[in-house]
Amino acid sequence: QVQLVESGGGLVQAGGSLRLSCKASRMITSVFNPSTMGWYRQVPGKQREFIAAISGTGSTNYTDPVKGRFTVSRDNAKKTVYLQMNSLKPEDTGVYYCNNVRAPVPWGKGTLVTVSS
Repeated sequence: QVQLVESGGGLVQAGGSLRLSCKASRMITSVFNPSTMGWYRQVPGKQREFIAAISGTGSTNYTDPVKGRFTVSRDNAKKTVYLQMNSLKPEDTGVYYCNNVRAPVPWGKGTLVTVSS
């Protein structure tokens, strides 16, 4: 079964940066490489929300609040997707997850990002 393992979260002050990683263990290369992979965020009491995505060809899209601050990338050889987060704000706080946008697999445990003011 495919496992998504997110990492890289932590506590950072507003204005700081973090780089999240998401490794798609056991996802076969022929599935991972063309897949659009997305990053999502969830805060307590709210639904998981879309943050950013990268297609198999490298096209990216972002939700408006993170445009210009976050950058999504991927390394197909490592079956890993990254989220570089700069100029972090307290409202970026939450648990971050990744998944296949069009064919979701079971969610991983996520990685907690806490931005202090």
